[in-house]
Amino acid sequence: MEKSNEPHMEKVGALGIICMPGCEKFVEKVQNYIQDWRNEDNNYIVKTSFPRFASGEAKGLIRESVRGRDIYIITDIFNYSVTYEMYGMKVPMSPDDHFQDVKRAISAMAGKAKRITVIMPMLYEGRQHKRSSRESLDCALALKELVHMGVSNIITFDAHDARVQNAIPLSGFDNIHPTYQMMKALLNTVDGIQIDDENLGIISPDEGGVSRCLYYSSVLNVNVGMFYKRRNYSEIVNGSNPIEAHEYLGSDIKGKDIIVVDDMISSGGSMLEIFKSLKERGARRIFAFSSFGLFCNGLEKFDEAYARGEFDKIFTTNLIYASDELLQKEWYQSVDMSKYISYIIEELNRDQSISSLIDPFKKIKELIGQFSDKKAN
Repeated sequence: MEKSNEPHMEKVGALGIICMPGCEKFVEKVQNYIQDWRNEDNNYIVKTSFPRFASGEAKGLIRESVRGRDIYIITDIFNYSVTYEMYGMKVPMSPDDHFQDVKRAISAMAGKAKRITVIMPMLYEGRQHKRSSRESLDCALALKELVHMGVSNIITFDAHDARVQNAIPLSGFDNIHPTYQMMKALLNTVDGIQIDDENLGIISPDEGGVSRCLYYSSVLNVNVGMFYKRRNYSEIVNGSNPIEAHEYLGSDIKGKDIIVVDDMISSGGSMLEIFKSLKERGARRIFAFSSFGLFCNGLEKFDEAYARGEFDKIFTTNLIYASDELLQKEWYQSVDMSKYISYIIEELNRDQSISSLIDPFKKIKELIGQFSDKKAN
């Protein structure tokens, strides 16, 4: 992508980036990219702090002027490595805590910023996006809250259900998929990939992820298969109906490399069952593309499945926190998204379209073409 730094492209306002707790390394990389493109050493990161009282109560402080600035708040709502002291106990920050800090940052600006954009890669309460009984609509309420506080744009990645944006129909909401970065990471780290229908297949782990997989299918010209979850609707375990079995729908995958595409890995139980089922059906190698790797129940079961040869590599982005233990796993590959976020901020700060960033169809085609040419030579 060519940078849009022609003199006639006026900035919306002086750039300001607010780094929420836990995002320091990521935001530093974002700033470095923008400084290089602009050939300047300005510090765009706004000085902030979020101190807490011994009771666990907190406040947000903006320690420099943001008047007239174009502000981008970068937050990792799911970063459990950030802790605070409450009644003498060390407490990990929950998604609720992180979201409250985002609101504190907005409140501390007191309406003086020219524009506020929240970059929230994994959407807060994104899985609580619809009502099927007497239950809360947390994600919709959170979006409305941000807009009510003056946020102009919300940028997220691989939303569990992007239709939640209907809660704020008159405000900016961009749902972006890391498709290009995932494919680039796969081609750069795995040998012997052949991108054709005879040697590669795309699999959706459930009905809800089919549209995500169809995009890969279209750009790679390979078939899609899917699993559907047969649930027990007579009981609720950990907030949802337990899955009794994963049933496969699709063509024969014997001898093919398989890419399982999903928005997140939470406990990982469903993903591991699907890996096992695919291997039993004769898949050659099995890879997973998941925007967010939560691994809520630890890594032990993944280690065991990898040792049994049930999958080959899992790719997740660095848009949310990954533990050092995870980063060191042979079966894991982190996909760096800091440059992509930098592109988005750079274009929006100059009030330019990000359509080409949201839909990277041409870039993926070019990537595959370069890969094919390199292989032929």
